[in-house]
Amino acid sequence: MAKLNLCIKNCILFLIFDTMRIIKCLFWILWRVWFYVLMGIFIVIMLPFLVISILKEEWYPYFFVMARIWARGILLGLGCYYRIEREQELEEGKSYMLTANHTSMLDIMLMLAVIRNPFVFVGKKELVKIPLFGFFYKRTCILVDRSSPKSRHEVFERAQKRLKQGMSICIFPEGGVPDEAIVLDEFKDGAFRLAIEHQIPIVPITFGDNKKRMSYTFFSGGPGLLRAKVHHFIETKEKTLDDKKLLREETRNVILKQLEQFNP
Repeated sequence: MAKLNLCIKNCILFLIFDTMRIIKCLFWILWRVWFYVLMGIFIVIMLPFLVISILKEEWYPYFFVMARIWARGILLGLGCYYRIEREQELEEGKSYMLTANHTSMLDIMLMLAVIRNPFVFVGKKELVKIPLFGFFYKRTCILVDRSSPKSRHEVFERAQKRLKQGMSICIFPEGGVPDEAIVLDEFKDGAFRLAIEHQIPIVPITFGDNKKRMSYTFFSGGPGLLRAKVHHFIETKEKTLDDKKLLREETRNVILKQLEQFNP
């Protein structure tokens, strides 16, 4: 009798565990679908204004304002609230090189929420395939094909043009999203070369929770806090390309140290 009761108890526990796992999987599927639905809803609502704002390159600051509204709307709709710590404020009308760790699609939205000064993303061309989002992404961001040396050269030319227009540039210097087990991948040189050539400050930014909220692992994530920290700027005045490696490692160490503090 005791063995029967134990068997029944184990069966009930298994069913409860299995049911909970199914519920979790369903939540994660709905969570991902809702993310893309939200992206589409806000683009459709703002469509006329977005289309007008991309008709001329000099109208980009107006597009940027709407992109910030779009980003904050998505974060709110996902139940994600953000807390930003700023060690230094960006000056209006000044160009910067914005650099952050890259772990999630939410990185784009959070960067737009954090930074008020107009900037242009340098990002992978694969995101062009996302319906609606891809249409505007292609026309407002600097796209890079990492397998093509020609594409990398064109990225520098387009970034230089935007910097001359007084914009800032945002580059995720890991060059892509690293494996889940990697806290922070090695940085590529591109952002630091541009910063030195244009003598603009590098702004290290750490995102502490984006991977937890929406990583590139499908069955994961959920609503909650998104922490971000804007660190003291790293100056490039009087620096040369010979200092590129030092600036790269200094920026990476700042972000890595903060990640370790965020998630000890």
